[in-house]
Amino acid sequence: MSPDFFIVDVFAERAYAGNPLAVVLGAERLDDDSMQLVAAETNYSETTFVYSDPEANGGFRTRLFTPAREIAFAGHPILGTAWVIAKHLAATATNLIKVNLQVGAIPVHFEPSAQGGDSLWFDAPPITPGIQCDRARMALALGLATDDIDPRYPVQVMAAGTAAVIVPLRSLAAVQRALLDLKTYSRLMAEGFPPLTYLFCAETRHSGNDLSARFFFEAHGVREDPATGNGAAFLASYLRMHGVYPPDKRTWRIEQGHEVRRPSLVQIRFGAATDSKIQVGGGVVAAIQGNLIRA
Repeated sequence: MSPDFFIVDVFAERAYAGNPLAVVLGAERLDDDSMQLVAAETNYSETTFVYSDPEANGGFRTRLFTPAREIAFAGHPILGTAWVIAKHLAATATNLIKVNLQVGAIPVHFEPSAQGGDSLWFDAPPITPGIQCDRARMALALGLATDDIDPRYPVQVMAAGTAAVIVPLRSLAAVQRALLDLKTYSRLMAEGFPPLTYLFCAETRHSGNDLSARFFFEAHGVREDPATGNGAAFLASYLRMHGVYPPDKRTWRIEQGHEVRRPSLVQIRFGAATDSKIQVGGGVVAAIQGNLIRA
């Protein structure tokens, strides 16, 4: 029996790092309730379900579930799903896989990595800026001092289907100390701020990297994502909008996941100055494969 269930680690440089993803092939054999049950069983931030036959546009229809509900878009599942399709479903070897989500077809490009294997890249969807938050109020919600937030740049919502608050911090120490207090943050949520916060700073653990980040989200309490593709896309748009990056610097390397013992490396890449394209990329490593047992 060929395997139809895979766990892969996305934005990882080794197994059991990065952000884990469960991928199920043969989605046509499952109804909606079964997909939701499987996603609840894996209990990962997302599980994807891939239909066997490519659609007319050459992409593979894919549905995306959290443990609680179906969602339209998320970053790391795109890369992990494309990797599984390329290795186990596509008829021929290719450096381009289209993953068809509710938001549309997302092309994923495979490029040779300097470390061996492939880096996978997807084009971020259009991102729009949203409301801004007072520094002192956000600092209080994160258990930080107001001075820990960099005053040169705003605390701002960025959105593309989902939305997150981008919080610029002064130091790696502040990133490490931060912890979202949901009771305090709920007051901001009541004013329209999303239950997702992406913190970053320009200080890193490793000299070859450019930024450090953490991502908190609300899911029956506060949880932390070890690597966040859509958050990195939001950050890239934010950096461009506020002139944070040198115009000639096209690729940025973002550390994430160290606080939850799943070190991750997320890359963002900008087009030329006249090109609004933003790409998000990283490695994918296989961890587990097997077969789904159906009732």
